[in-house]
Amino acid sequence: MSKVIECVPNFSEGSDMEIIRRITDQVESVEGVKLLDVDPGKATNRTVVTFVGSPESVVEAAFQAVKMASEIIDMSRHSGEHPRFGATDVCPLVPVSGITMEETVGYARLLAERIGNEIGIPVYCYENAALSEGRRNLASVRSGEYEGLKEKLSDAAWKPDFGPAEFVPRTGAIAVGARDFLVAYNINLNTTSTRRANAIAFDVRERGRAKREGNPVTGKIVKDQDGLPVMVPGSLKEVKAIGWFIEEYGVAQISMNLTNISVTPVHVAFDEVCRRADARGIRVTGSELVGLVPLHAMLEAGRHFLKKQNRSTGVSDSELIKIAVKSMGLDELGAFDPDEKIIEYQLRKGRSRELVDMTLRGFVVETASELPAPGGGSVSAYMGAMGAALATMVANLSSHKRGWDDRWEEFSDWADRGKAIQELLLQLVDEDTRAFNEIIAAFGLPKKSTEEKTARKASIEAATLNAIEVPFRVMNISFEGFQVAEAMADIGNPNSVSDAGVGALALYACIEGAWLNVKINAAGMKSHTRVKEILDAGSVLLKSAEETKKRILATVNEKIES
Repeated sequence: MSKVIECVPNFSEGSDMEIIRRITDQVESVEGVKLLDVDPGKATNRTVVTFVGSPESVVEAAFQAVKMASEIIDMSRHSGEHPRFGATDVCPLVPVSGITMEETVGYARLLAERIGNEIGIPVYCYENAALSEGRRNLASVRSGEYEGLKEKLSDAAWKPDFGPAEFVPRTGAIAVGARDFLVAYNINLNTTSTRRANAIAFDVRERGRAKREGNPVTGKIVKDQDGLPVMVPGSLKEVKAIGWFIEEYGVAQISMNLTNISVTPVHVAFDEVCRRADARGIRVTGSELVGLVPLHAMLEAGRHFLKKQNRSTGVSDSELIKIAVKSMGLDELGAFDPDEKIIEYQLRKGRSRELVDMTLRGFVVETASELPAPGGGSVSAYMGAMGAALATMVANLSSHKRGWDDRWEEFSDWADRGKAIQELLLQLVDEDTRAFNEIIAAFGLPKKSTEEKTARKASIEAATLNAIEVPFRVMNISFEGFQVAEAMADIGNPNSVSDAGVGALALYACIEGAWLNVKINAAGMKSHTRVKEILDAGSVLLKSAEETKKRILATVNEKIES
């Protein structure tokens, strides 16, 4: 899975759209970044910008936006209702897919250091990117706001993590952080009572409700030694919630902020609200996602609801999303369009068409054209994906076979494995063509001067090595598919054993085809250390693949003929 992060910088300007446009233009000027949302607020005099992309691209876009803001926003003239201490007040990075929080922290600190060194703004790292525990909380970092910043910077205890320890009147300071993805999520109820909706919200939100003496509704609030209410925590961690009435729809809702969906995913919040609402005689009728959601959140939800039905989860992403939408009623108040609501799908919009997005006929026609790519490498990867898909199909059929109900989870696990292999091989269909195009581009580099010749030679070698690595990865991933095909030949639905056999044949064809591509690309680099390793390992893998294919086919033929 490609690495995707989100950036949500807050700029201290909410009225002048020309200033906001000049900042967002910087974001959109960076390749590999997609601007998702621009939300200006006049009362707060603050604009929240949201964009996503590859980590390197997002860091570059964030830096350019912060730089522009430092040039066109004057904090000495700023006022607004929201706490702030800089032209770019906060700039959090958020892991979306294919990347860990630890990696995201690294990118946040890299961005912070660059802002401090190159723009000369005092930078504090907060939340997960904090360099000390006392700076994790944004409120602490921003305490005193812009008006108290000069005095704060004179205190050695508040020396910035990066940049000058001096007051810059025009720009103020900036907090750069890494935090978890926040999902705004509303759950619809079959009541118009805000009070009842609030009661459910207090049941589930982490903060809970104030403890009372005697009657839990009308009793006197219990207070601690500091005079503050003693709280009884709710059932869901990392969740903020409140009940309200939506006049447009004529129903009450539980409005929730899921501040860490790795702790409380969307589907967990939905099920818990259903349980708590039912206990109060209220029914959940549906829900809505406000803004965007990461793909993995929808896929996890789909798998969760399929598991509750004792059904295989090794189905397509589109099917998992459909199950999630219907299970949580995400389309009750309006259509749920995955291309509009899922971050990764938003990111791919406007991107050049890939081979795997073509129809089967379109892919065949493209391959048959006079163009040298797609070629044998892409076709090999596609054959492997089809082989894994057949093995996955047998697993799914076995999971639903009458009389095998107690084995659904066993086959669902196999289907999940097969689907993962299939998805990786599909990615490599396009990766192989890109690798070939990189070689062509490298050979097209200028070679007049000594420096150009040296650079061209290095580029050709790097591109060729990548063109060897890609089909070698295809071989290894396809070989993993044999495990699923062999298991399905051994224990899967006997009526589909021939499909497991065809799957094994396709996987082997993929491996042998990819091996041919490894060898032809390695022809001029056999003395290279890494190429030697690949050729040795590939030769062993091919032999093992042939033995495995024969073993699977022997099982298949034995079952067919028995």
